[in-house]
Amino acid sequence: MFCVIAAAASAANAATPAASSAEARTARYFDSIRNNPNLLLVFLRAMPKGGDLHNHLSGSIYAESFINWAAAAGDCVDPKTINLSPGPCEPPLLPVADGFSDPGLYAKMIDAFSMRNWQYSGQSGHDHFFDTFGKYSQAELGTTDKMLAETAARAASQHEVYQELMHSPGGREVDVLAKSVGWDDDFGRLEQKLIAAGLPKVLAAASSELRADEAGRDKILHCGTPQADPGCQIEQRFLYQVARGRAREDVFTEILAGFLLSGADPSLVAPDPHMLGLNLVMPEDWYVPMKDFPVQMQMLAYLHERYPKVHITLHAGELAQGLVPPDGLRFHIRNSVEIAHAERIGHGVDMMNETNPEELLHEMAARNIMVEICLTSNDVILGVSGPQHPLSQYIRVGVPVALATDDEGVARSDMTHEYLRGAQDQKLDYLQLKKMARTSLEHAFVPGASLWRDGKNFVIVSECAKDVPGAKPRSVGCDELLQSSEKAQLQWKLEGEFVKFEQQEAAMMVAPAANTRMAKPAQ
Repeated sequence: MFCVIAAAASAANAATPAASSAEARTARYFDSIRNNPNLLLVFLRAMPKGGDLHNHLSGSIYAESFINWAAAAGDCVDPKTINLSPGPCEPPLLPVADGFSDPGLYAKMIDAFSMRNWQYSGQSGHDHFFDTFGKYSQAELGTTDKMLAETAARAASQHEVYQELMHSPGGREVDVLAKSVGWDDDFGRLEQKLIAAGLPKVLAAASSELRADEAGRDKILHCGTPQADPGCQIEQRFLYQVARGRAREDVFTEILAGFLLSGADPSLVAPDPHMLGLNLVMPEDWYVPMKDFPVQMQMLAYLHERYPKVHITLHAGELAQGLVPPDGLRFHIRNSVEIAHAERIGHGVDMMNETNPEELLHEMAARNIMVEICLTSNDVILGVSGPQHPLSQYIRVGVPVALATDDEGVARSDMTHEYLRGAQDQKLDYLQLKKMARTSLEHAFVPGASLWRDGKNFVIVSECAKDVPGAKPRSVGCDELLQSSEKAQLQWKLEGEFVKFEQQEAAMMVAPAANTRMAKPAQ
């Protein structure tokens, strides 16, 4: 027993495992099945995966759920456009519930609300993807608790421990306020106008709304009862989602809302305990995001200077050759990092089209700017996969990277299949995937000190260096760290799951393979 624990401690504390360690045996087994997609899928489904840091809440929901919720609400569907609208349903609109007895209508709704069969839609993957959100948006109303429950349950089934979800509570009220105040080129004056017009009151209501949605999620999942769904164990936090394709007054107001809800000025707005920062969303190639990109970077720079502790992650470089003119590919990632102070970048696909990409890569590595890698999304929206994807360049230079789902419901994927793409499409090995899982929690915006004194090579802090994740009792120093840090608690949980996986689940997988190799044909 002592030898097993010692091997686990070595795997937890060292970047390069001893050849006989559980981690090393697991890595060897992974290598032996990397060309067998069926065994690889089983292995990756059981593998611990850390956190999902790039996940749009509404996009994480499968079309079948939206259809069920819309039918229960009495919503309607246009049989030609497949857009949903509220009832009553007058011709030519049909009740969504008709889809339950009309297989053709049901199939059309699933295809319209997701990337299923997009190749037959007459649209590009890019256009079909972004059209889905407007088609099913009616079904989102009043269902945030259900959406949280669904994505939490799925995350648990994928052996994740944490999610940062892009979501905008109170978004409609925020936009109404923005329109009533209008635009002002002086950011300071505009900020004061919005505050005087009642933005703090709107955000207080939004925070209360989010608490109610979380309570509803817990009720759906039966949290705190003997029947609790595994999804109850997923820690969900939020990033305020800013729609960068709207008018300037809307964008500034939403950015300010994200800053204030994340704790920018507690004297104005009580910080929402689960709102950790903000992100700018919508396609970068659309007219307004391209035209207003410089002023949006300045908005973020202004508010970051006033409130430097608020976390910022930005969609940047979700572009490919031909989607915009060549000069539109040269600066989005750099400006997001250098002007807007982004701590993480979402996608970063056009990195090698940036001006001086090698310089920028090394700058991001030196500043520890992480990239949220969304392989399925980049493939179906941009047509970028395999060696065309810059993931290998980020890894080569030492830029932190982690896999994420982006919009798993719309893409009809999950975290396991993101890892499968990583292994098959990007040729990642087990240790690289494990490092990505750890990186996801190291760069999560959840507060507290890290479990790692070296967050790139994952060398554990001295307080817990002699403790084995998952084993008890723990040393006093390690207990004190874990009790004081939400981040360290999540990281410790992930390490415990890796110990269990590498000692038990992986060992069970290795045994049949070993027996097969030793078996001799009958004489």
